Amino acid sequence: MYDYIVGKLAELTPTHAVVEVGGLGYHVNISLQTYSAINGMNEVKLYLHQVIREDAHLLYGFFEAKEREIFRLLISVSGVGASTARLILSSLNADELQAAILTENVNLIKQVKGIGLKTAQRIVVDLKDKVVGDDFASKQIMPAAHNTSRDEALSALVMLGFSKSATEKVLDQIIREGGELTVEGLIKSALKRL
Repeated sequence: MYDYIVGKLAELTPTHAVVEVGGLGYHVNISLQTYSAINGMNEVKLYLHQVIREDAHLLYGFFEAKEREIFRLLISVSGVGASTARLILSSLNADELQAAILTENVNLIKQVKGIGLKTAQRIVVDLKDKVVGDDFASKQIMPAAHNTSRDEALSALVMLGFSKSATEKVLDQIIREGGELTVEGLIKSALKRL
């Protein structure tokens, strides 16, 4: 089991990073929270979680250990796999998700694409005691300041598996309603509507 990786950030997209260590490039799946935190860095340290399947060995990376712990709690819930957990952590940061679980805010959790009422309720029921028991820090991952655009948000959402035409309509609607937003803001808003 890997704990973390430190190396040169060779490639970065909103869904994955390639971290070069000793001449090897490691493909690491990331959330939007981690993307925001490491965007613009040359050297990165990502806390890892490895998923071993019959057909693949996958690495999931997180800028903060707290986000990795929430990810591990999420995948312990029946019906929530690694991809779904990453999607949840792309829509809500670790602190928002922790607060939603503690306050039993099922509606906030079910706004994430692919999470229905039963799954949201199961997340709350299964994790409420576990989240309380752990000493989570209250630090927030702050998005890096950089120029963003609708096209970058569209590209990220298409990579996450959303249809291009539906995503374009939602992004245009968000921009009309709220003016100019960051890429992360656009993606989070779109994830709640798609």
